[in-house]
Amino acid sequence: MRADAERSTARILEAAETVLADDPNASLERIGDAAGVARATVHRRFASRQALLKALSERLNDRYLAVIEQAKVETAPPVLALHRASEIVFDLKISHRFSITLASAPGREVQDGLDLLFTRLQEAGAIAPASPSWCRRVYLALMGEVYLLPDEAPELVEAGGRAGLLVKTVLGALGGR
Repeated sequence: MRADAERSTARILEAAETVLADDPNASLERIGDAAGVARATVHRRFASRQALLKALSERLNDRYLAVIEQAKVETAPPVLALHRASEIVFDLKISHRFSITLASAPGREVQDGLDLLFTRLQEAGAIAPASPSWCRRVYLALMGEVYLLPDEAPELVEAGGRAGLLVKTVLGALGGR
């Protein structure tokens, strides 16, 4: 893809994220207007609304893969990596509200990264032995619940924020310290 086409595609995806967060039924024309491109350009890049939604979902998965890297899941102390990954994901949930609604589950590579993290947490004695995939599912379920808490919830204040509450709860739920 040419550089200008890549820039147009990126602008369309950014605009789609913003517009669809406010109005999930917004037209492709409205998204094109917000991106500063013609409706025809949107249709050239994305054959259908479904193709645009798929691209948003794939882009979010790429961001989740970046979380695994940024949190240094393979090398950082595992509790620290869990906390850092949680912070970054909560930032993503806030800044990409619409895309989050599209994703049913993280992609296989993201799941593998989380499973590695929970394996490392077990090896470090931070959690009781359990299947890494079970730990991942517990983590993701609790993440959804913590995300829904109002900002002024006492639990959030006591734990120092969403990531702190999530890590403390996950470690406790999985028999850790």
